[in-house]
Amino acid sequence: MILGMSVEMFTVLHVVISVAAILSGLVMVAAMIASVTRDGGLVAFFLLTTILTSVTGFFFHSKAIGPPHIVGVISLVVLAVALVAIYGRRLEGIWRGTFVITAILALYLNCFVLVVQVFQKIPSVNAFAPTGTEPPFVAAQGVTLLLFLGLGFVAFRRYRPPVVQRYQPQP
Repeated sequence: MILGMSVEMFTVLHVVISVAAILSGLVMVAAMIASVTRDGGLVAFFLLTTILTSVTGFFFHSKAIGPPHIVGVISLVVLAVALVAIYGRRLEGIWRGTFVITAILALYLNCFVLVVQVFQKIPSVNAFAPTGTEPPFVAAQGVTLLLFLGLGFVAFRRYRPPVVQRYQPQP
């Protein structure tokens, strides 16, 4: 049991949250590339579901710290910086670029794990790379990385939200 749920039910919950994070993240990146600036709810949903994805991942039983834990910690650190950039620093100055990079990096880490899970859990795909070190697995991860590097570059160049002025009381 995990948090009062069977392991199977908790796994389903974790997967649903992860898929929601990935889908909302892809829409968010498309909005960044189009420089859509009224996407606060979408960004908040992406950040929340991505945080929940990382946090729920730690609840799965494991005998030792391994790659999933390391990816989870990296993701949470990256997400903390993204939260500071968008909510603490309001995307002012270098914080716009910092947010774009960290948000896309967090989405990439989710997709990196998705590729790992697809190769581990889907038998027809696992047959191509049973140990996760074979060329098809490496190629899939390479294509994923290149895709996100390209998306990140374009989003970094195009996303120009208006600077939100901080409230300053008048004397």
